[in-house]
Amino acid sequence: MAKARVPRRPLESYTVKHINKTIKAGDCVLMRPADQSNPQYVARIERIDADARGGNVKVLARWYYRPEESIGGRRQFHGSKELFLSDHYDMQSADTIEGKCTVHSFKSYTRLEAVGNDDFFCRFEYNSRTGAFNPDRVAVYCKCEMPYNPDDLMVQCEGCSDWFHPACIEMTAEEAKRLDHFFCESCSSEGQNKLQNSHSTSRPSDTKVFWLPCASILFPVLLINYSAHGLYLF
Repeated sequence: MAKARVPRRPLESYTVKHINKTIKAGDCVLMRPADQSNPQYVARIERIDADARGGNVKVLARWYYRPEESIGGRRQFHGSKELFLSDHYDMQSADTIEGKCTVHSFKSYTRLEAVGNDDFFCRFEYNSRTGAFNPDRVAVYCKCEMPYNPDDLMVQCEGCSDWFHPACIEMTAEEAKRLDHFFCESCSSEGQNKLQNSHSTSRPSDTKVFWLPCASILFPVLLINYSAHGLYLF
């Protein structure tokens, strides 16, 4: 005779004793990988339930994929802390949870004053069966026309407001940090005239290079009204 299925009951929250952290649906967590040489898995908890006596606690995990785990693999514009929210769900024992973490929106991540080990960001959803992304396109910047990587140093043109990698404009990172003003090739003549006129009538405008410390890397804060060359299609 088939064994009767033991009924389970939902929990609003649960304290994971070995880390002394309380989890609830919607929290992002770090989970123990089967191979300890691999980085911890990252998941969003969708549901928590237990058996009738409150034991054998399990969570429904919606997995985040790292770029290298996707069909297309890691690309130049993927940040070191970037994750993709997938359509892959699994029931997992709550005992495999090793910590809590925060998966920020892309905009929120770029505004962090400091990025900790447990900070990540997500700007795409990922279909684990087809390899498709949502959205399937993203704005691109610089002469290289690549999507924005928040790990990379960039400088903003005061004329067109586009962002550029120092290497793409034949400049070192140290030179970029010392800039008071920057105009790209397309805007350089007009920009110099504006600067000369402004010197005789008003104070020079503030630099458009914004820097924040992030895991020993400096990166610019994106403005809400940034411009872009076009779109990168996946």
